[in-house]
Parts: sequence; structure tokens; C-alpha cells
Amino acid sequence: MTKAKNSMLYPLAIIGLLFFVFGFLTWVNGVLIPYFKICMELSNFQATLVAFCSYLAYFVMALPSAYVLKFTGYRKGMVWGICVMALGTMLFIPAAYSRMYPLFLIGLFLTATGLALVQTAANPYIAIMGPIEGAAQRISYMGIANKVAGIICLFILGNVFLADAGSLSDSIASMGEVEKSAALDEYALKIVNPYIIISLVLFVVAAIVQFSKLPEVDKMEIVVGSDGKIKEDRKSVFQYPYLLLGVIALFVAGASETVPIDGIILYSRALDIPIDTARHFSTYTLFIMLFGYLLVSILVPKFVSQHKALLFAAIWGLIFTFGTYLTSGLNSVHCMLLLGFSASMLWGTIWGLALRGLGRHTKKASAFLIMSIVGGGIVTVLFGNLLDTYTDYPQASVLILAPCYLYILYYAIKGHRIEHWKFK
Repeated sequence: MTKAKNSMLYPLAIIGLLFFVFGFLTWVNGVLIPYFKICMELSNFQATLVAFCSYLAYFVMALPSAYVLKFTGYRKGMVWGICVMALGTMLFIPAAYSRMYPLFLIGLFLTATGLALVQTAANPYIAIMGPIEGAAQRISYMGIANKVAGIICLFILGNVFLADAGSLSDSIASMGEVEKSAALDEYALKIVNPYIIISLVLFVVAAIVQFSKLPEVDKMEIVVGSDGKIKEDRKSVFQYPYLLLGVIALFVAGASETVPIDGIILYSRALDIPIDTARHFSTYTLFIMLFGYLLVSILVPKFVSQHKALLFAAIWGLIFTFGTYLTSGLNSVHCMLLLGFSASMLWGTIWGLALRGLGRHTKKASAFLIMSIVGGGIVTVLFGNLLDTYTDYPQASVLILAPCYLYILYYAIKGHRIEHWKFK
């Protein structure tokens, strides 16, 4: 047992490095959304297109990524994905000098295209590299790396991009068009040096993965059911109801995770909380999520099963969704922050419940799960639009998360147990 655990440490460390990179490039959106809103003079809806373009790439590129992985294997696919990510981050440099929002969005889409390829490889790799009942625990370890990266990212880049955002917003209100344009052009250039560094680091990470000795895990793709017995193989992924229902669960889970991180600063501003205070809230959400991931890594599956952890997360999410809606000011923001705790339990548990017993269908199933991440982008854009609509009571926008958690509740209670379609 000890030898088996030790054999997992090296691949866990390499994949953990990748999840750190995922976290840095995913949760930077929490800073980019308010940053672009100021320097590009955007509405809430337009600003949340940052999240939409990022997550749209997962939907568009996940299935092509699965086909790429069939030919490259997991490791080479990860290397290719990291290089594509670096090309995307490099696009931020000309976008900043021209202050062209569409070019930034193209860069975000290209970066997320690389992320989709790497995640299509990395998530099932972690899920199936050991017993499937321990998938939530292993993915929670990865979640810790992901959220630590997000915290570091938001702290560093938040201080770079948003430190003087409040004073700039106040001063440009009284500027003429020429003076305002010059001030915003200068503000947009804050992004250049950090993204040069990020691009270089990505190429270094690609080299590390290229020369690593990650074992391929195709041989681990044995069809094992929730009862531990080898199951019959099926002809198509569409013959696994718990997988397809899990895809929907991950779609709404993406929304439940993204809104409290990427949307909380915009939400706080809608409640008239100053930007100098609000800019820290995404980081606080990630700290709460980090605590949740630590708990999951300790408790699941040793003390709590994956589906019970998911059930608890759904109930917690519903309570604090309505808590956010029914309160005001900082109390409402605090309730939204606590949604990060429920969100931390969703990713790993859903992957563990949805990917069990898929055998040779694992890569394609993983692609469908990765596609569902687009939910984070779609619902965040809808959330931003609701903020623009319900200006008198911004709390109403948070109710968009209620049906998300209701579906997760269904999947935790029943959906993950459905082994076969029953048509009458």
C-alpha cells in the first residue's frame, strides 16, 4: 500500500503543478473583469464576457481535445495545451497597447483553448490513476493547488491592476475625452509586464512536463462499478445515464463556483461598496474554498462518501443563496462569500461520481465533462446582465444560483445512482 502511494506522488506533483497553472489563469478573471470594466469603459454585462470567452473555449474545444489525446496520449497533450495557453497570454501584450477589448477576448479564448486541452487530459488522469472512490480526495488535492494559485494571483495582480482603480474612476469622471483616453491607455499598460512573465513561465512549465516521466494511465481504464465489481463495457458514452446527468451537474456547478469568485466584485460595487474594499472579496472566496478543499481531502472518502459530501454542498449552497438574496450590504456579500464553501465540494465529487466505470470511454466522457464548464461563463454573463437590470435590488441577481443548487441536490440524491435508461 505504501509503495502504491509513493508511486502516485510523482504524477500527483506534476499534475498539481498544472492545476496551480489552471488556478492562476482561471481565477485571474476575478481581477480582469473589474479591470477591463474601468479601462475599456464597459457595462457589467460587457465585462462578464471575460468569463464567457474563457469558458466558451471549454465547450468548443473539449471534444477536439479528446480526439487529440487519442493520438498524443495524456502527457504530450498537456504539453501542447500549455504552449497554446502561452500563445494566448502573449496576445494580451498587443491588446494592451491598442486597448482593444475584442483582442483581449481572443487572447482569453486562446488561453482557455489550451486550458481545455490540458484539463481534458489532467482531470481524468487524476480521477483514474487510483481507486475511483478516492477520486474526490485526489481531485481535492488538485483543488488546493488550484485555489492557492488563485489566491496568489488575485493578491499580486489585484494589487497591480486595481490598487489605484478607485481614484482613477473618480478622476476620469471630470476629465475631457483626450485626457481620459490618455489616462486609460496608460492604465491598460499595467497588464503588459505581468503577462510577459506569465507567458515565459508557461513555456518553462511545458518543458518540465515534456521531460517528465508521467506514466500513461490507459491501462488503468478498467470498467469498475460503484460496488467495486468489474462491469460490462458499453458501446457509447450515451449509455451511461449517471455520466450525462453528471455533465449537467458540472454545468451548474461551474456557475455555482464562478459567480462567487468572478462576480463578487461587480456584485459588491452594485451594492455601493467601494472598489478598494470590494477588490479583496474574490481572494476571500478562494480562501474559503481552499478550506473546503482541505476538508474534502481529509474527510472524503474515509469518513464521508462522495455523494453525501455533494448532498451537503447542495443544501449549504441553497441556504446561502437565499441568505445573499434576503440580506443587504456587507451581510449579503458575506453570504455570497460563504457560497465558496459549498462550491469547493462540487468539482471533485461530481467527477468521481460521473467518471466511474467508463473504461475505454473515459477520454470522451472527460471531454463532455470539460465542455460543461461553459456553464460558469454562461451563468456569469446572465448574472452580469441581471445586475444591470435589477439596479434597485441587485440581490435578485443571485437567485440565478438557486436552480443550480436544486439540480445538484437531485444529482446527489438520485441522479448519480441511475445506471441504465428506462424508457417505457
